[in-house]
Amino acid sequence: MENVKVGLMGVGLNTYWNQFDGLLARLNNYQKQIKDRMESYDHIEVVDAGMVDDIEKANDTALLMKREDVGMLFIFISTYALSSMLIPIVSRLNVPVILLNLQPLPAIEYDKLNSMPDRGMMTGEWLANCQACSIPEYCAVFNRASTKYDIVSGYLDDEEAWEEISHWLKAIRVARGMRQNRMGVLGNYYGGMVDVYSDLKLQSTVFGTHVEVLEMCELAELRRGVTRDEIQRKVEEFEGVFVIDEACSKDEIERAAQTSVALDKLIEKHRLGSMAYYYSGMNGNEYENIITSIIAGNTLLTGKNIPIAGEYEVKNVQAMKIMALLGIGGCFSEFYAMDFNDDIVMLGHDGPAHFIISEDKVRLVPLPVYHGKPGKGLSIQMSVKQGPVTLLSVVEGKEGISFLISEGESVPGPILNIGNLNSRYKFPVSAKEFIERWSKAGPSHHCSIGIGHVADILKKYAFILDIPVTSIS
Repeated sequence: MENVKVGLMGVGLNTYWNQFDGLLARLNNYQKQIKDRMESYDHIEVVDAGMVDDIEKANDTALLMKREDVGMLFIFISTYALSSMLIPIVSRLNVPVILLNLQPLPAIEYDKLNSMPDRGMMTGEWLANCQACSIPEYCAVFNRASTKYDIVSGYLDDEEAWEEISHWLKAIRVARGMRQNRMGVLGNYYGGMVDVYSDLKLQSTVFGTHVEVLEMCELAELRRGVTRDEIQRKVEEFEGVFVIDEACSKDEIERAAQTSVALDKLIEKHRLGSMAYYYSGMNGNEYENIITSIIAGNTLLTGKNIPIAGEYEVKNVQAMKIMALLGIGGCFSEFYAMDFNDDIVMLGHDGPAHFIISEDKVRLVPLPVYHGKPGKGLSIQMSVKQGPVTLLSVVEGKEGISFLISEGESVPGPILNIGNLNSRYKFPVSAKEFIERWSKAGPSHHCSIGIGHVADILKKYAFILDIPVTSIS
């Protein structure tokens, strides 16, 4: 993943510098601490404009940030500064702004300040701790200018504040990754599954994702060109990633391996970062042979953070890609059943899964029939790691795209060994309340599951996109 650029600027009042010896150097040092900490996070490059304390520097900073194509601007309020300096910035940059209201310490050292020999020195010390002074003034300007902004308050070594900053940095990485993603669509919709139907124009304009329309005949041609050596190497990859059930025949394993090699070539040829697919076709034709041997290869791709969603579920492969960019998996899933005795909801799905978030090594198993789909072939059996999880659905409603999010736990207990992803989940509300509130939010029947609690990051990403969020908590 390439670095994502974010802007950083400090603001202060240049009148102070000659009045209070050492104040500017002290505030610049605080800003350097912020820059260094930001750049300690993976794939973050900070474009630092230094201290902006007059209109000319503000104009230069706006040009710098546009030239460097920053995805977000952090403004460190080092001390009181005039709000007029913000106008050139917000009028030229169309990026979210985060105000850093970060004091040097959790509280002013009152005794130290009050023991200083004169009130001039006292005032200089006070101004070094005067970060909150400008917050209302800046918000007034941003509100008037319709600027998209938020505030992080705390102190320089405040881990709670830095966790929030890290969430903003992760959110902007996701935003950049989604804008650069090329999503393939292969085949067609499962007829009559109306909730899955998606507006590709809306998906492209909101997320910035490029949609590449693929043809089954191209995949078939790539598959016909696969060599015996390529099949053997792919079988060896299967053996390294999966526990292959002894009931899987050699012919089925090699059939799946041949399709997997062709899929890899299709992904590489079109430089895809995700794909949604489904195909039915007539019994016994070449395309059916491909589509009934596709699950193992698609699971390998998903585990490499190139998520593949079945049933042509474009909205859900977007949710899966968001989670892949966060490094937390992103399993294609749907609601299976409810256990009212244990107050849990069961989720799972046939088709590709994200093997890096599996509780145990993924099993490759034979299915005598793909329920509701043509043919038979290999499938996967796995459960999501027990512990914290987040569910995400990308919803297309009357008002456009929104996020539906819930944090819960993957919990132990009996599951179904039916050749599917299958896990049990407990949420902060009862299973009854959860399924009703989730469903009334209007998602498709699929969702993406990732490990860990990341609702705050997803909400920040929604803020960047300017889309609403429904949270079940």
